[in-house]
Amino acid sequence: MNNSILNKLKSLRNRYQEIEVMLTQKNIISNREHLKNLSKEYLKISEIIKYFIQWEQLEIDIKNIHVLLNDTEMQNIAEEELYVLNKKKKILEEQINKLLLPEDPNDKHSCFIEIRSATGGDESSLFASELFRMYSRYAENFSWEVEVMNASESEKGGFKEIIAKITGKGACGRLKFESGGHRVQRVPETESQGRIHTSTCTVAIMPVTPKTEKEEIHFSDLKIDTFRSSGAGGQHVNTTDSAIRITHIPTGNVVECQDERSQHKNKAKALSILSARIYAAKLEKDHQKNSFIRRTLLGTGARSDRNRTYNFPQNRITDHRINLTIYKLDEVLQGKLDFLIEPIIQEYQADMLSSLSESEL
Repeated sequence: MNNSILNKLKSLRNRYQEIEVMLTQKNIISNREHLKNLSKEYLKISEIIKYFIQWEQLEIDIKNIHVLLNDTEMQNIAEEELYVLNKKKKILEEQINKLLLPEDPNDKHSCFIEIRSATGGDESSLFASELFRMYSRYAENFSWEVEVMNASESEKGGFKEIIAKITGKGACGRLKFESGGHRVQRVPETESQGRIHTSTCTVAIMPVTPKTEKEEIHFSDLKIDTFRSSGAGGQHVNTTDSAIRITHIPTGNVVECQDERSQHKNKAKALSILSARIYAAKLEKDHQKNSFIRRTLLGTGARSDRNRTYNFPQNRITDHRINLTIYKLDEVLQGKLDFLIEPIIQEYQADMLSSLSESEL
């Protein structure tokens, strides 16, 4: 184990022992708020310390077994025992490393997903609808609920833009690395000469924060317009100004919602999306300052981010951020996104752990 990580663990053990003593003191017990905070910290550290104590005992056992390697009669038994102990030690170190990683409070939340066609016209819009289906199928695997907040369809049946709310524990943590540019390479149905075209879409993942953590929006900073909905909806579309457009003047963010018949419901949806966008922009600034994030694994949802290329002729998908290529595009589009999500989460955790090792603890 890295010396800096080892020092961190020893420091945590000292703190653990210190809290243990404090929790028995009368002046602490009588102060409910302080007691609550100390108890939370104690509980959080206790799991790490439990594994660390096991790790230290294994270190002692391994050193004792090493002595037996010089004994010709015991050598084979010692080698087998060392193999087992080293395997246990590696598992413990992995568990400890995960527990040491800084926790992202947004990982447990639900999220908004915003998919937009970028370059490529109708082909880009069609790919946007395929991406939405892919994420919807992935959500089904976790029994997450997908609710379309607003959608703008293209003439060919795809989406110029679609915003959906994915409700479920851990949705943001699983999907947060999807933000950025997604490029598709394939022969469009309208291409008579069989040439491969390249189109792009952008994806933005924004955490849905609890009411207590929502970014405060002042209504004096908003410009709210109403207009008649377009698209499906029968006579109601042409008779009621139910669609809402909200402009956040300080940031220039514009959100439209027209999927609901009620102006009130459209307004509520638009405000929730606007709040998420403002919060996501704040997070992006924080990420840029955060020394733990060494590479751009967390995208911004901008066109300049190039996350992936989906190559249909070769059934190939490449994640450019971690140089991962797999030939399972058909399965990924059916919602088997963990082929891509798991490796990038592991890479992200490795980056953070590396930064943790290099920093002063």
